Amino acid sequence: MIEVLLVTAPGCHFCTDARAALLELATSFPVAVREIDAASSEGLDAVERHRPPLWPLVLVDGAYFSSGRLPRTKLRSLLSRSTSAA
Repeated sequence: MIEVLLVTAPGCHFCTDARAALLELATSFPVAVREIDAASSEGLDAVERHRPPLWPLVLVDGAYFSSGRLPRTKLRSLLSRSTSAA
């Protein structure tokens, strides 16, 4: 299972878009999507560690993947590589 952490902020339209895209990808890949608020203690830790310039912050298996608009093609490629390697 590939863990994707979505760190969101209130009123963020990129966050809404990323949430929908991740839920769609979870139907094709073994992905566990977890969403947290940037203002939560875990969210603040992630923000301090990765310093995203835009929301949402996306981590894949604990590693920085993106911030801002979710790069769907890049994520699909990563998920494909990860699942074929397993």
